[in-house]
Amino acid sequence: MIRLTRINRVPLVLNADLIEHLEVTPDTVIAMTSGQKFMVMETAEEVIQKVIDFRRSIQGHPLVPEPPSEEPSEQ
Repeated sequence: MIRLTRINRVPLVLNADLIEHLEVTPDTVIAMTSGQKFMVMETAEEVIQKVIDFRRSIQGHPLVPEPPSEEPSEQ
């Protein structure tokens, strides 16, 4: 699920797995697989990043890459 803001500033939580496509008209319009459309304040790039972050979170990947651990070198 991703948190967005409708064009009238009402919060909206969408199932990211049901997004079919995004349109920029100039507002961002999200078309769902159900046929519903939502106009949101976030840019298409912001929506895409929220979907990526959501999918990473459910797959157990960190949102911010951790620095590599320093292991002693074998000699």
